[in-house]
Amino acid sequence: MKNLSYLKPIFTFFCLGILITSLSRFFLFIYFFDRVSETQNYWYIFPIGFRFDIIVFSYLSFLPFLALTFIPERFVHHIQKIINFYFLLFLILILLTEIASVNFISQYDTRPNRIFIDYLIYPKEVFGTLLKSYFPSLILTFLCLLISIYLGIKKSKQLFKIEPIPLKMRLILMPIILFLLIFGARSSLTSKRPINASNAVFSTDQMTNSLGLNSLYTLGFAIYSIKNETDISKLYGKMNIEEANNRVKKYMTTKESGFPFDSITFLHMNKSDSISKKKYNVVIILEESLGAEFVGSLGGLPLTPEFDKLTKEGLLYTNLYCTGTRSVRGIEAVISGFLPSPSESVVKLSNSQEHFFTLASVYKNEGYDTSFIYGGMANFDNMASFFNGNGFDNIIDETDFDQDNQSYALKGTWGYSDEDLVTKANQYFISLKNKPFFSLLFSTSNHEPFEYPDGRIILYEKNKNTVNNAIKYADFSIGKFFELAKKEAYYKNTLFVIIADHNTRTYGKYLVPIKKFRIPALIIGPNVPKGMTFNLQSSQIDIPPTLLSYSGVNIETPMIGRSIFEINTKTKGRSIMQFHDNFAFRVENDIIILQPKSKPLQFKVINDSILKPSKLNVELSKDALAHLIVAQNLYKTRTYRLRKN
Repeated sequence: MKNLSYLKPIFTFFCLGILITSLSRFFLFIYFFDRVSETQNYWYIFPIGFRFDIIVFSYLSFLPFLALTFIPERFVHHIQKIINFYFLLFLILILLTEIASVNFISQYDTRPNRIFIDYLIYPKEVFGTLLKSYFPSLILTFLCLLISIYLGIKKSKQLFKIEPIPLKMRLILMPIILFLLIFGARSSLTSKRPINASNAVFSTDQMTNSLGLNSLYTLGFAIYSIKNETDISKLYGKMNIEEANNRVKKYMTTKESGFPFDSITFLHMNKSDSISKKKYNVVIILEESLGAEFVGSLGGLPLTPEFDKLTKEGLLYTNLYCTGTRSVRGIEAVISGFLPSPSESVVKLSNSQEHFFTLASVYKNEGYDTSFIYGGMANFDNMASFFNGNGFDNIIDETDFDQDNQSYALKGTWGYSDEDLVTKANQYFISLKNKPFFSLLFSTSNHEPFEYPDGRIILYEKNKNTVNNAIKYADFSIGKFFELAKKEAYYKNTLFVIIADHNTRTYGKYLVPIKKFRIPALIIGPNVPKGMTFNLQSSQIDIPPTLLSYSGVNIETPMIGRSIFEINTKTKGRSIMQFHDNFAFRVENDIIILQPKSKPLQFKVINDSILKPSKLNVELSKDALAHLIVAQNLYKTRTYRLRKN
């Protein structure tokens, strides 16, 4: 133990930090007990909280550890004050954020987040509010900080005193301590990615889940997310928001008089083709990386015989384009109908983690069971956190498969195979009996390293683990799902959507490789015409409003996409694509491409493969910019929502 004495400042920091966060979590637990106790297994907040505390303090200990390891003994006294200040600063920040959490949670139903940071921009207004509404809390906070700072300054020399040992011994111990800090920060040896906020989700109550975190972590996450929130006007051009709104509305099928709410600019009635007394179930099967080039019925490779057979039973979109190249971008479009932008997908951004419009929120308001079913870990790309805060009641992922008392076909790098996914989903839907349900299934098998069970398909290529063979297997699993579902009572009362999140690796010599954005979408269900194709150029964001139209209810939504039932012969095909920092806005075969800090470019699209430069249509370029401006404004103002939110 004597050889570890040089790490005393770090040990002390860990102990004091965890003491503060643990006491705070216990206090919050007691303070909000009436709410927390309604959640099953509410005690999970304590082990989850301890785990996230370790993560935070491990990250914060990296720099001091390096300093304590490499500083020669004769210079130790020179960094003592720096070490004291560093640890004392973060302990006070932890204490301050935890004290502030009580009132913040009372007001916003979650731990301090981006809103907390935004308020720091307006200190005068915020301080005035605190004085008027939270004066006792303000006084208590001030006294606690004064006492803490006084004791910290007085005791820091003793608490964080460095007791150096020979440099040689420190270097010998370095790999072990470094491994422990890295393990503490990642909180896992088996996961491909560090643990994130989604791993704190264990219930459908967002507030209760947030107690399992600590407020320095949630604020750090919010600050980290800000870097992904691109300022459109600085990169692509400025436009008055009213003009932008009007330009975007031109491409919608709702009349100007159909937007009656000033506070929620795009909220309008999404009309159904017919009103149904019976509530239809809705299942969206989001296929990983299934580009049109691999779909036989769309002129691609003969890899999807099951999907091709199903096209005879529903409505096939033949000219549909995804909005981006990442799964979260596909989720954003299919579940929320939200416009793409150069910023990160809203699935990962802080402002959209609660009260953001999703189809799940619509169906939840209609009394549906809402679920996300995934063979991998739902914390990937922050999906669990986004879904949990936006209408999804039940999140079923790899951990639930692990706990099942049944054998599955394959558990691979990315989770359980697609046939395991559809088997699990079918069992879940049966268990709901007569309750209407909305569910998102997300496949994993068509992803490198392309793992899937043996003996399911006739290989398209000799080498088993290829994208073409993986797509054949994904298609096999689609067929298996419908084979299972057709035997069950829920099938005849269910709308099914099979759609890709994006294509496989998206590349090309043009600024935006349009051909790689073409994807399949098939809708099957009651009142859906069999064997019909829809050939007008469409965007991924057009699928959710069309799906709602088939649901048999008229529902208000803020979605900008176009329902198939509101399109007429004069409607021009339109698609919207984000490719890295390039934004493409296509109307029929004219396409505008916006690049950061560059003038807009216009091209004529030839067979989806060639972009031929053409004269710039200034109005069309403004329409393109308007869609970026609107996306950013809806996100920042938190107005992409329902009235009930």
